[in-house]
Amino acid sequence: MSPSNTTDFTNPSSFILLGIPGLEAAQVWISIPLCAMFAIALFGNLTILSIVWMESSLHAPMYYFLCMLAVTDLVLSTSILPKMLSIFWFNSREIDFSACLTQLYLIHSFAGIESGIFVALAFDRYVAICDPLRHSTILTNSVVAKIGLGALLRSGLLVLPCPLLARRWPYCRTNVIAHTYCEHLAVVKLACADISSSSYYGLFVIFLLRVPDMSFVTFSYIQILRAIFSLPTKEARLKTFGTCGSHLCVILAFYIPALFSTIIHRFGHNVPLHFHIIIANVHLLVPPMLNPIIYGVRTKQIWDRLLQLFLIKVPELCSQPSPTV
Repeated sequence: MSPSNTTDFTNPSSFILLGIPGLEAAQVWISIPLCAMFAIALFGNLTILSIVWMESSLHAPMYYFLCMLAVTDLVLSTSILPKMLSIFWFNSREIDFSACLTQLYLIHSFAGIESGIFVALAFDRYVAICDPLRHSTILTNSVVAKIGLGALLRSGLLVLPCPLLARRWPYCRTNVIAHTYCEHLAVVKLACADISSSSYYGLFVIFLLRVPDMSFVTFSYIQILRAIFSLPTKEARLKTFGTCGSHLCVILAFYIPALFSTIIHRFGHNVPLHFHIIIANVHLLVPPMLNPIIYGVRTKQIWDRLLQLFLIKVPELCSQPSPTV
């Protein structure tokens, strides 16, 4: 199928992803840090899952939520990076129409799930600091499972109409998507029809997911900070704040680029296209890499367990007898 802008078709069998228009010559070099980010995200999140699985002392609400976050990050990374790297390395730009809509759904739904998990983590820190005596009775295993299921169903069901609406539009002008992945508006803007329902519904999903989530997280941390500043000593305040510092870091790493990307995509008409695409990729690819690093370094229990694994393996290797000649 020709990627020409004058191609005449109504139901494309595939789309063509251009990658980063304007930076084609640099895409191979851009792929190097992206590949490194992908490798770190895979290793880091799989390590978090393995450590929590093996260490029974980490079978607690906060670490269950971290496992949910790790799975979400793995899905986000694998939904975007492999196809993006195939574009940059092998010029494999074609993506099947159904695969494109599937990628669209996975990206937007799991980004919403990640936002919901941050709310769950904020709630966990709020109860642990503001009402510690009731933490174990409020956040039982069944409650944690219901929160995780609620985050999954909320985002999954809300985002589902996006690809369904995109599938019903006629595409009679072009099948070329100026992006590295099948982003919702980038796809529906190709339709030769009134796409206002898709556009308005996309805004509705953003409003219904991000606004309540950011509001709840903000409210939780206001209450947490009030509780911290009411502690009698500076050492107690610093120690208590350290328990939620990692969570605050990953929230900022997720919401700030997300908010920036949304504003640029909706209102930044004079912003260069390649800059918008880079920001959109940073929003989705940097948090899966940073989350396991931040939680692994700043969460004492995970860091201690990780050190134990390496310290146990190193003596074992050193104690092995030398092979005889």
